[in-house]
Amino acid sequence: MEKLGLNELRRMFQEFYEGKDHYARKSFSLIPEKDKSLLLINSGMAPLKPYFAGLETPPSKRMTTCQKCIRTGDIENVGYTARHATFFEMLGSFSFGDYFKVESITWGWEFITEVLDMPVDRLWASVYEEDHEAVEIWKNIIGLPEERIVPLGKDDNFWEIGTGPCGPCSEIYFDRGEKYGCGKPDCKPGCECDRYVEFWNHVFTQFNRDDAGNYTPLAHPNIDTGMGLERLACIMQEVDSIFNVDTIQYILKSVVELSGVEYKDGTANTDISIRIITDHIRSVTFMIADGILPSNEGRGYVLRRLLRRAARHGKLLGIQGSFLADLSKKVIEVSGSAYPELEERRDYIHKILTVEEDKFSTTIDQGTAIIHDYMKELNAASQTILSGEKVFKLYDTYGFPLELTQEILEENSCTADVEGFNEHMLHQKEQARSARKSDEDEGWSDDATMFAGLEDTTFIGYDTLSGQVSIKGLFLDKQPVASLSEGDSAILVLDKTPFYAESGGQASDTGILKGDHFELEVLSVSKSKGIYAHKVKVVTGTVKIGDIISAQVSIERRNNTARNHTATHILHKALKEVLGNHVEQAGSNVTEDSLRFDFTHFEGISKSDLQKIESIVNEKINYFFPVITEVKSVEDAISSGATALFGEKYGDTVRVVSVGDYSTELCGGTHITNSGQIGAFRILSENGVAAGVRRIEAITGTGLYRKLKTEEELVHSAADALKTNVSGLLNRITILNDELKASKKELEDLKRQAMSSGLDALIAEAKLVNGVRLITKAFKDYDINDLRTLSDEIKAENKGIIIVFATETNGKVTFMVSVSDDLLEKGYHAGNMIKQIAAAAGGGGGGKADMAQAGAKDPSKINDALNLAETLLQQY
Repeated sequence: MEKLGLNELRRMFQEFYEGKDHYARKSFSLIPEKDKSLLLINSGMAPLKPYFAGLETPPSKRMTTCQKCIRTGDIENVGYTARHATFFEMLGSFSFGDYFKVESITWGWEFITEVLDMPVDRLWASVYEEDHEAVEIWKNIIGLPEERIVPLGKDDNFWEIGTGPCGPCSEIYFDRGEKYGCGKPDCKPGCECDRYVEFWNHVFTQFNRDDAGNYTPLAHPNIDTGMGLERLACIMQEVDSIFNVDTIQYILKSVVELSGVEYKDGTANTDISIRIITDHIRSVTFMIADGILPSNEGRGYVLRRLLRRAARHGKLLGIQGSFLADLSKKVIEVSGSAYPELEERRDYIHKILTVEEDKFSTTIDQGTAIIHDYMKELNAASQTILSGEKVFKLYDTYGFPLELTQEILEENSCTADVEGFNEHMLHQKEQARSARKSDEDEGWSDDATMFAGLEDTTFIGYDTLSGQVSIKGLFLDKQPVASLSEGDSAILVLDKTPFYAESGGQASDTGILKGDHFELEVLSVSKSKGIYAHKVKVVTGTVKIGDIISAQVSIERRNNTARNHTATHILHKALKEVLGNHVEQAGSNVTEDSLRFDFTHFEGISKSDLQKIESIVNEKINYFFPVITEVKSVEDAISSGATALFGEKYGDTVRVVSVGDYSTELCGGTHITNSGQIGAFRILSENGVAAGVRRIEAITGTGLYRKLKTEEELVHSAADALKTNVSGLLNRITILNDELKASKKELEDLKRQAMSSGLDALIAEAKLVNGVRLITKAFKDYDINDLRTLSDEIKAENKGIIIVFATETNGKVTFMVSVSDDLLEKGYHAGNMIKQIAAAAGGGGGGKADMAQAGAKDPSKINDALNLAETLLQQY
């Protein structure tokens, strides 16, 4: 048996099944496309469920894939065992109503014995105990001895999840030899020992299970096989652990080299940390390549959790500084040929990992120290459970995932109050929901059931902005009606429409619908599957189902929107040119007034780069590029260089929009016919909207004209207000600014003189409290630095004195406590005093023993806080 590499095994499997007329599809994204039940793709068949369920037509009745998968259910075991992993690849062969058991088992046997040359005498099969057909195939067609065909019960060899398609399965095992066995004479597949390794499961989906538990044979049974690539590699390379497989070992050795720690392939804490980092860097590299970004929810939380867990174990190994970004290059080296997206997004992956790890490194030391302080408190109180409140604080304030806190606690024989944590999390979410104000019009939300029985709307708006159309459905308050009267606001469905429905970030068209005796205003258009729902208001007359009417799209709105949409395509390409190929579209909003473009990037854009981007866009506008739209197959579009969006689901054919030879993207929106029609482009703002996502807002054409008119009016108004003309405005502002600076300086000088002149009075007003002179004073609109200078002057000439000042500016309060040097050795401490003084006015802070300051929120409590100072001194 030749020791074949993991990449070679993948290639051999796919080529074998291509030779059996299977369509070899590249791996689906880790982000489920239409399956809300899954956070991440976790099996080879998961992305194919629509084909098995008959909801979609597969590209071929025979398919094969090598699917990348993420499973985090056993994350606590990753690194502690030889077989657990969060990332793995699943080889699969599938039949959708084509071949069945004979072919599946026969071809599987052919691959492992003739292609991989596995020794026949070490192969076993298990079958469902009632599947006599499978037994006969193994015995009479394959020729496997009956003693190596093991019947097992429903729990082991019958695949079903609730109701729906299900069926028996047959698993192929590899005998690793007696040294891995339990020594029992009846040891065979199904035994709990490590001798027999199940590596290929053939599922025969031949029944449909109903709610009553009845099994009805399917007219067209299916085949679903799954074989873990890493597990197969373990067998072929004769190693005991997935961490010893060639490609994974290459990454592991890089971790060892980085850490300088010897790997012994055992259970030492350092070995566990090395395996955790090795596994997690594979997961996060693939997840980021598929467009997943670190966040505090959903799959982004899974990414952040894995990333931070790996970073922490790097620290435990003594790795200095950030290291995950460099380590991801090793993953790309060994897997990039099979998964081109890794190579294509190399810079993008590196940037995300760098930013996220750097962000975490600033808090991990502080957070870890806090956890250890909490554990000291638990030990002192002879307790082992950390409260939910404290666990939530670590999550909310310091960015520690719950699982990371649990892991650290468990390493120290403590546990977390998860129930209490969840209560705090729920409370926070409820507060966020109540604070959020939705602008959505729920009355007009999509409701597919409302349109049941209606045929799909034909969209004619790419070719025309008007046309004769027929009314197929009217809905008032979501209920079907036969007619509408003047003043009604309702939803209308047409047989065909020139109105673009809101989609892909582009706002819908508006316009007019007219008949002989009525007129309707189209306010917006949405799409529910294939139905275009027109939100309308009846301006005059009465309209009924079946009426033939004239549709007219607002030409000005359509043109302005199309102008902005085409500009986003040019902007996207310009961003890649200036910032790098890691830039990907992360969202957009295109209206007639402006455009908003979200994109992946991990730092603010400099002013010079923004100017460069804006200049490039305007340059391409002035080239008067033709904007050409073509309909192509997805494969042809991608191979021609068209840009597709992360996570976007495309049909068999797509619209390809090209702006000259500069930009080519897949896009279903509406566009102008020449880049020159955009007129001009101006960036209004650039800012961050999420971790690793930036946003540019911009205007074009008439939007830019309106902006310039507004700014021109503003400039004229400013000139009038300052009693000058536009050309003299800058000089007038400069003069006034100089005069203002001089006035402010004069005012500050007067304040300082007033404070100095009142120095003796302040000292004279000091109260003697417990043998210490106490000065308290509240000021209005005084700078805290001036008060600090004043306190230094007092302390320079006086001993045995404590000064407490407060100043209120724009509704905010700042307190300051200053202690003379001779009182420090007696235990007086400004920092300790100010914590309680500021708290009395709703604030907090601290500082050194001789000087401290703090902010507060409630000016009405200033006197209470100053009075508290006297009480504090009485306690010394």
